[in-house]
Amino acid sequence: MITKALIDKYHVPAPRYTSYPTVPYWNQDTPDAENWKESVKISFNQSNSKDGISLYVHLPYCESLCTYCGCNTRITRNHSVEEPYIRAVLKEWEIYNRMFTEKPLIREIHLGGGTPTFFSPEHLKLLIDGLLENSLVHQDAEFSFEAHPANTTEEHLRTLYALGFRRLSLGIQDFDPVVQLIINRIQSYEQVKKVTDLAREIGYMSVNYDLIYGLPVQSPEGLEKTIQQTLTLRPDRIAFYSYAHVPWIKPGQRRYTEKDLPSLEIKRQLYELGRSMLTADGYEEIGMDHFSLKSDSLYQAEINGSLHRNFMGYTHQYTQLMIGLGVSSISDTWFAFGQNVKKVEDYIQLINEDKLAVFKGHFLTEEDLIIRKHILNIMCQGETSWSDPSRQCESLKEGIERLKTLSEDGLVELYKDQLKVTHQGKRFLRNICMALDARLWANQPTTTMFSMAE
Repeated sequence: MITKALIDKYHVPAPRYTSYPTVPYWNQDTPDAENWKESVKISFNQSNSKDGISLYVHLPYCESLCTYCGCNTRITRNHSVEEPYIRAVLKEWEIYNRMFTEKPLIREIHLGGGTPTFFSPEHLKLLIDGLLENSLVHQDAEFSFEAHPANTTEEHLRTLYALGFRRLSLGIQDFDPVVQLIINRIQSYEQVKKVTDLAREIGYMSVNYDLIYGLPVQSPEGLEKTIQQTLTLRPDRIAFYSYAHVPWIKPGQRRYTEKDLPSLEIKRQLYELGRSMLTADGYEEIGMDHFSLKSDSLYQAEINGSLHRNFMGYTHQYTQLMIGLGVSSISDTWFAFGQNVKKVEDYIQLINEDKLAVFKGHFLTEEDLIIRKHILNIMCQGETSWSDPSRQCESLKEGIERLKTLSEDGLVELYKDQLKVTHQGKRFLRNICMALDARLWANQPTTTMFSMAE
């Protein structure tokens, strides 16, 4: 059993580890453009013909602000912004294409936001046709998009399906109308059911729901009903996220205060309630925050060891190179990270000047690469090994020392050259990875930079 003392001990701000090093500890606010391009070229040449590459496209526009949201968004009802933004994204892709020595082999495309279904089906078709015009599509490619149940039309679903999309993710968060009101995310059960049923009728292979626990005024009774309604619709995957309260980053969260949030004890009850209901109904826990049916590719990836985690979250396949297109998008060459500027106007101006929009980045050291691999193993496989001398470094030794406390608390099993996360430790993956986070321990923050680990 997980005790209150254990929960209190590890209830500290911690990263979600979609990358290592995490963004606050990147080493270059203005990365050298030529070095960044060289890293992209090297990664492309090493991986394209074998594994292909991934594309993440950030579509930032929303018609209204969801106050819980921590994403980079632009709120507007003016849909004339769609085409200029799509044209800029395609021009950015053209800039990257000039670096490539052969046609890119597309393994993954994910449309995130914002609200991708803010864009008309016609403009989404313009985007995807442009991305694929001079590209090849991998035989195992997966195309996915995020959608708002309240504005996703049959035309959206049919258009994207015809373009090769087979997975969609619906942002539900909570069906409780009281919670929906305070977070300004309004969609009915009937709307969600309609989109889900239609997607399956059209032929989509996987439907994901995003749910959040720890939202303002959320109660165990309300969440229980939300989970019950979710289970009747039987999504293939469920992302069950902890609410991240970061009002110093996202002012929209100041619509409510900490007094409106569930206490630590209630929040833990919410998590345990959701987890127990999902697993009792046939969902398997995958990595951190995710659940899936055994028929879904995410579960199969965990079983066969191919589960991967990147800035898009968990995925069932690995690509070394991920190109982020659009405002605030992050690219990953494995050897370096680069993030685009965060203001739409700045992004469009730079791209129209035929310049890359990367404004912040990090070039990984050999030690970074070693720690990154261990953290990725923990997040995806629940274990890691350093028996190979090439997977050892001084920072790892220091991290292993810090892990001894977590071993004493039953969260990990430590061996001579191996670590295994225990069943109890799965709830504390962020804390386990944090012990190995050399950049964080070398640069202890003086202010809160992350949301609380649960």
